[in-house]
Amino acid sequence: MSTIFDKIISGEIPAFTIAENDEFLAFLDISPLAKGHTLVIPKKPVDYIFDMEDQEYADMWVFAKSVAKRIKEQIPCVKIGIAVIGLEVEHTHIHLVPINSVSDINFAAPKLSLSHEELAEIATKIAF
Repeated sequence: MSTIFDKIISGEIPAFTIAENDEFLAFLDISPLAKGHTLVIPKKPVDYIFDMEDQEYADMWVFAKSVAKRIKEQIPCVKIGIAVIGLEVEHTHIHLVPINSVSDINFAAPKLSLSHEELAEIATKIAF
């Protein structure tokens, strides 16, 4: 089954890419909890994160770490919060969210509504 993430990987749907290599892709969430909220996904579709092969799982976290460090360098925040929920899209993904308090990573809270221009500016600032 094709997901929105498969379409982003293939280029069928555009995304504000932050980082990419042969195995993984990081891009801005278009309904973010905070400016700089980024999703990290494997290019190989796997629905449930704990079904990933061990090495791929470890490599994804190393990739996410480099992305999180870059976000923290460019977006004012205390830390980068991490969430793996896995219910919204049937494709493994890690949320990296700039936070200043625990309440900043509440997925039940209203999402930001950022313009295309704001998202592009944030992506350019973080991208490496």
